[in-house]
Amino acid sequence: AELVARYTVSNTTDQPQSLQLVLAARPFQVNPPTQFLNLTGGVSAIKSIDWDGTKLWVNGQAKVVPLTTPSRFEASAFESGSYPARLLAPGPLASSRIADDTGFASAALVYQMELAPRESRTVGFVAPLAGEATQPDLGGRSPRDWLDAQQKQVEADWRAKLNLVEFDVPAGGRHLVDTMRSTLAQILMSRDGPVLRPGTRAYARSWIRDGAMIAESLVRLGHAGIAADYLRWFAPHQFDTGKVPCCVDFRGADPVPENDSSGQLIFLAAEVFRYTNDRALLEAVWPNVEAAVRYMDIQRASERTPANLTAERRMLFGLLPPSISHEGYAAKPAYSYWDVFWGLLGYKDAVAIATALGKSEPAQQFARAHDEFRRDVHASLRLAANVHGISYVPGAADLGDFDATSTTIALAPAGAERDIPEDLLRETFEQYWRNFTGRREGTLKWETYTPYELRVVGSFVRLGLPGRAHALLDYFFKDQRPNGWNQWAEVVDREPRRPRFIGDMPHAWIASDYIRSVLDMFVYERQSDKALVLAAGLRGEWLDGPGFAVRKLRTPYGSLNMSLRRQGSDVVVDVDGDAKPPGGFLLPWPSPHHPDVRRADGRPLTWQNGELHFRDLPAQIAIGPRAAPQDTSD
Repeated sequence: AELVARYTVSNTTDQPQSLQLVLAARPFQVNPPTQFLNLTGGVSAIKSIDWDGTKLWVNGQAKVVPLTTPSRFEASAFESGSYPARLLAPGPLASSRIADDTGFASAALVYQMELAPRESRTVGFVAPLAGEATQPDLGGRSPRDWLDAQQKQVEADWRAKLNLVEFDVPAGGRHLVDTMRSTLAQILMSRDGPVLRPGTRAYARSWIRDGAMIAESLVRLGHAGIAADYLRWFAPHQFDTGKVPCCVDFRGADPVPENDSSGQLIFLAAEVFRYTNDRALLEAVWPNVEAAVRYMDIQRASERTPANLTAERRMLFGLLPPSISHEGYAAKPAYSYWDVFWGLLGYKDAVAIATALGKSEPAQQFARAHDEFRRDVHASLRLAANVHGISYVPGAADLGDFDATSTTIALAPAGAERDIPEDLLRETFEQYWRNFTGRREGTLKWETYTPYELRVVGSFVRLGLPGRAHALLDYFFKDQRPNGWNQWAEVVDREPRRPRFIGDMPHAWIASDYIRSVLDMFVYERQSDKALVLAAGLRGEWLDGPGFAVRKLRTPYGSLNMSLRRQGSDVVVDVDGDAKPPGGFLLPWPSPHHPDVRRADGRPLTWQNGELHFRDLPAQIAIGPRAAPQDTSD
C-alpha cells in the first residue's frame, strides 16, 4: 500500500515565470494537539534525515521516492534553523545527512522551474503507507504519463467497488447518493486487512459494535465477502466464558464489560449468512453463537433475583447487567436499553442460526429465552417510565435519561418495536423531533452533537415520516467537513472553526449509520412479517421526468431492481430481480385516499392500511391520479 502524489505548477500569466516548488519534511503531525485520543497530536519526532539522490530517508527508513530529481536538497537540525526560514536565505549546499537528537530535524526538496506563458509542469512522488519506499517501475513512460496511468487505475478500481449497487436519481437526489458512495469508500479505506475499524487515528481499533453495524452496510451494498472476513477474524477473540469482547486491537481482546457485544456478534454471524448463504462459515462460528447465548443467559439470570423484585428495583428485573457500552455511562455503568435491544436481537438471530443449521433443540431453547427476555423488557420499559415520571423510552432503566439515538436500535436492526409500549416509542421520536427543530431554528441552545443521529433518519422512514427524515439529512449535510468531501466528524461543533476533539473524520461507524438509513429509504426488511418495504423514504419530486431507478440492490432474500416515474397522470412502479421475501413486497403510499391501482400482468394486488401489497416479481404497477406521494414535515 502506498501513496502516489503529484503537484502541478502552472504559469497562468502571459509572461515567463521563474518559480519554486518546495516539498518539505517537517516534524509536525496532521493531528493537532486537540486530537488527544490514542495518538498524541502536535509533533512527530524526526531525529535523522538522509537524501541519497533518489530517496528521502527519515529516521532510518526510506519514506519518499521522487519521480523527478529535485534541483536542490536542503536539510537542517533545529539549532541551525528550520524550514521555511532556512530556505529564504540558503547558504552553501547543505549536507545530505542530518542528525538531531531533539527530534526537530527538517528538510526540503526544492524544484526550480522556468515556465513559459501558460506552461504547466508536474512533480510526483511515491511514499509507502507501511515499510520502506522502493523505486517504481515507470515502464519507459514519463513520470507524468505514469502518474496519469496510476490515477486512472485507482479511479477504475474505486468505481467498481462503489457501484456494485447502481443508483440513477434526479439532480435533487445526487448528493444523497454521492455521499453514500463516499461513505462506503471511507469504510473501505478505514479497514486494516480483514479488520473493520471506525477510524484510522483516534479509533484505529475494532469494536464489535461498530463492526457489526458497518458490516450490515457492506452486505447491503454488495460487499458481503468483506463482512464475512471480519466475522472470521473477530469470532476467535471470544473469551472462554462466552463473553464477547467489546473491542480488539494489537493488544488483544478488551475485557471491559460492554453488554451489547454478545448480541452484536450473533447478529453479525446471522447477517453474513443471510447475504452469503455460506453454511460452512455459519457452522464454523456456531460454537461462538452458542457460547454468546450462554453468557447472556448467565447475565440475565444475575438480574432475575429477589433483590430486583422490590418496588424501587422491579424495573431492573431480568435485564442485562450494568454496562459502559454507551460512552455517556463510562463514569458509572448503567442498565442500558441499548444493550437490551441488542440482546433481544441476539436471541432472535440465534434462533434463526440454529434453525438454518437444523439444530432444533438449541433453537427451541433460544426461543424460550428470547420470549422470557422480551416479557421482562416490556415490563421494565413501562415500570421505568412510571418510576422516572417520563413518557419516552429511557436510555437506561436506572437513569431515566433521554437518548433517542440509542432507541433507534430497537427499530433497526433489532426489529423490536412490538416489544416496546407504543406510546413510549412514539413519544421518544416526537421529543427528538422537537429537540431537533429547536436546534435547527436556534431556539434550543447547543454546543456539539454527534452524527450518530443519522440513525434517526432511518427510524423516521420506518415510522412512516419520510419528510422528517429528509429534514434531518438537509440539516446534517450542512455539517459535512470539508465542504465537498461528503464526510462527518464524530463530534460536530456549533462553531466550525473552534479547536476541539472531533474523534475521527471521516468516521466509519457514522458512515455506516448514514448508509443504512439512506438504503432504508429505497428498501428495508420489516421483520414482523419478513416483507420488503419499497420506496418508503423517497421524495415525490424524484418521480418527475425520467424518475429514479436502483439496480442490483442487495436484500436478505436476493437482489432487487426498482424504478418509479410519472407517466401522464399515473405513477408507474417497475420491480424485478430474484428477491423472494416470505412476506412479499409492499409499497407505503402517503395518500389519504384509496388510489386507482392496476397491475400490467393482471396478477393480484391488495391495498390495506395505506400499503400496496404484492408477492411476486417482476411487477409493473400503475397508481392512478391524485395518489402521488407528497412530502410533509410529519
